[in-house]
Amino acid sequence: DLFLLLYFLSVLSQCHAGCSEVDSLTEAVAGEGFLLGCISCKRREEVPARATVDWHFKPLGEEEFRHIFHYDHPVADILHEDFSHRLVWRGTLNDDIQMGTVYVNNVTFNDTGTYRCTFHRTLSLPLSPELVTVEKEVELSVVTVANRELADVISEIMMYVLVTFLQLWLIAVLIYCYKKIWDEHEARQAKKAQAGQGESKDNCDGVQLD
Repeated sequence: DLFLLLYFLSVLSQCHAGCSEVDSLTEAVAGEGFLLGCISCKRREEVPARATVDWHFKPLGEEEFRHIFHYDHPVADILHEDFSHRLVWRGTLNDDIQMGTVYVNNVTFNDTGTYRCTFHRTLSLPLSPELVTVEKEVELSVVTVANRELADVISEIMMYVLVTFLQLWLIAVLIYCYKKIWDEHEARQAKKAQAGQGESKDNCDGVQLD
């Protein structure tokens, strides 16, 4: 019925896909696009949180990092002219950010260097909010032609295996949620039927036959 459908949708919205921290690839091809990966999973998925993400870049041979990108949902800001119109947010599309990935368009050799991804996460704990800062770095090299080394091939295969596993896991979660909701619905229906039978019996007790 309609109540069951609405109840199912409300519970289903609370069933989240798993988070897995996968390292970014580190070799880009000049003239092509590149996905700078950065994932920071919460230790407890059920705790509400809000996060912002910053990216800094230190060119090869230099000592200082440059602030190049800031994301505070839903606003993405490119902060350095060298990356103007070249960075696109590909991370989480809500306040509770766990994937801080950005896509770099038209990679050049000047993009070689160290990229630092920083999560500023506020956990909404019962007693008081807790601020957590997580930093991850990616050493990026830029080449003319992609090198298909064995390690890269294995890494790519493992990525596909991981994605497939997460999809199967999500399907299992959906089935579990649906079964749990259906069992609760059946239990409620059984209680209603039992209560109805008890009420009918009580009414019959007061009837006298001539």
